Amino acid sequence: MKVALTLSNYLAKRYSINLVLLLIGLLSIVYLFDTVELIRRASKHNDIPIALVLQMGLLKLPDVGQTLFPFAVLFSAMYTFWQLTRRYELIVIRASGFSVWQFLLPMAIIGILFGVLQMAVINPVGAVFISKFEDMERTYLKRQKNQIAVFEEGLWLRQPVLIEASSIDNTDNNDGGNTDRIQKENLIEGYVVVRAQRIEQPEWVLKNVTVFYFTRDNDFLQRVDAKSATLEKDYWHLKNVTIHKSRAPLQLNTNYMLPTTLTIRDIQDSFSSPESMSFWKLPAYIRTLEQTGFDATRLKIYYQNLLSQPLMFCAMILLAATVSMRPPRMRGTFTIIASGVFLGFIIFFLSSFLQAMGSSQQIPVFLAAWSPALISFLLGLSVMMNIEDG
Repeated sequence: MKVALTLSNYLAKRYSINLVLLLIGLLSIVYLFDTVELIRRASKHNDIPIALVLQMGLLKLPDVGQTLFPFAVLFSAMYTFWQLTRRYELIVIRASGFSVWQFLLPMAIIGILFGVLQMAVINPVGAVFISKFEDMERTYLKRQKNQIAVFEEGLWLRQPVLIEASSIDNTDNNDGGNTDRIQKENLIEGYVVVRAQRIEQPEWVLKNVTVFYFTRDNDFLQRVDAKSATLEKDYWHLKNVTIHKSRAPLQLNTNYMLPTTLTIRDIQDSFSSPESMSFWKLPAYIRTLEQTGFDATRLKIYYQNLLSQPLMFCAMILLAATVSMRPPRMRGTFTIIASGVFLGFIIFFLSSFLQAMGSSQQIPVFLAAWSPALISFLLGLSVMMNIEDG
């Protein structure tokens, strides 16, 4: 028992060191390329200092690192097995009566623990960082002023708008309806906050809409209530409108036009970053999206994929063992490296393909998220059982 514990500690320590060193190397390379790309994008603007670009690169790093983790687990395991094989340590271990499962177990446990760490700690920290990065990207690189958020109370968005200084004039149309007509003179900068209780898709019709008008100095001007709103080119089309102004009677309009620079793609993109959501907050956010009317399939797949990471990392170690534990005379270094790259490519392609099918609702969410980990684990397990006698 003492010998087995000592051996397990040695293998776990060796693998952990290789994993950390490989992660540092990969993240350094990724940070270099990301920073160069950010500098290229920032060069279009003259007011972005280099320190800000370097900070944005660091904020993006944890999110990119999570994509690299399965490959880091795979290649570090391959390198560890290669080291042990080249030094004939595995031959000595097996000659001492230890089975392959006994010296695979400590490395598999490290992989599982690393998967749990990524899911429970690294992902929430990375979500905070990538959220900050996206805010800075919208502010400094994309120069976007629109802000969109979804809560249990519904959809909220904030957008800039030009407001007539003295009043907002709404007059009847010739066809009997009413539209918003903002006089071109004496316009001041302001903003509106739009709240919708629910969204009907795929038409993108907002239900039970309330619009709050504010000046740039946050002075409240008026409130507009509408039964529905449709996003059309360059404006929101509100129907069955009631206008509330201070010290003025209610105004009832059939139609009301609110100018906007938003498009449906802008709204979709604001919900296309599951990486900015913490693992612990994802279930509540998924329920909120579904209650509001948005499709949360992509977030469900992302959440289930995080849950599958411990199994995926364990599978990576099994697959690494299948290609790098043979005696030195039977496998060259180039063959091992090529086999690892091929395995990594196949797993990445399979994972991306199944997640895309799940996002388009062609296969169930559980199958899309867990299939890559399950297939990799069963494949590695079956190969090891066939090539090893104990």
